[in-house]
Amino acid sequence: MVNRHEFEKELAAILKPNKFKDYAPNGLQVEGAEKISKVVTGVTASQALIDEAIRLKADAILVHHGYFWKGESQVVTGIKYKRIASLIKHDINLFAYHLPLDAHPELGNNAQLVKMFGLQRSQSLQASLPLEESIGVVAEFDQAISLSDVKSIVENALGRKVLLEAAGKSSIKTVALCSGGAQGYIEQAVEMKADLYLTGEVSEQTIHLAREYEINFIAAGHHATERYGAKAMADFIQNTLGVEAFFIDIDNPA
Repeated sequence: MVNRHEFEKELAAILKPNKFKDYAPNGLQVEGAEKISKVVTGVTASQALIDEAIRLKADAILVHHGYFWKGESQVVTGIKYKRIASLIKHDINLFAYHLPLDAHPELGNNAQLVKMFGLQRSQSLQASLPLEESIGVVAEFDQAISLSDVKSIVENALGRKVLLEAAGKSSIKTVALCSGGAQGYIEQAVEMKADLYLTGEVSEQTIHLAREYEINFIAAGHHATERYGAKAMADFIQNTLGVEAFFIDIDNPA
């Protein structure tokens, strides 16, 4: 068991949210029980995840996608009311870490993907930022492998089919990747001379850019590429902070 304030302090120390200019507040978003003895982690603070936390009698939820995004309505009605009311009724704290949970060089979404895909020697995708503040990374295979083999590695690791636009080299060594909806970073991948850019989502213009820049592109799913930071945080909370923690994967094909 840990005090809520101390728990948030420990999370801030490891994830360093103050280093990021984000689209939503990082840290404690909805206050619940003062003492935390069980934590549920997940990708998004959906009603389904909240219901699982209630079923497990958790005192806190930690997610990648929380609430109060820039540009969204400020009123607490409808789905937002139901979610927040459920948290308050059951005295559950909600913690959310968006960009910090993408960027962390060990626990983050990108770092976890690098490990899962067998890549090494990570460096920042955003050349002006240190690795621990970059929301994308560039890494390498030990030796070049075929594009079809890379596709198989990614699909086997994530357990799903991916969209591949084979617009560049057939032999892949350097991979730029950024989890989630980061298709707009394809030009940074080109600047870093990557053989392949991998992210979660694709837009119509992304395919044209891939073809014209002659860079291979994979869209592997927003949810699928952002499961593993939350999972790593559950392990960290349990093994390092000594608080019981469970990762709950609420299936999402997007």
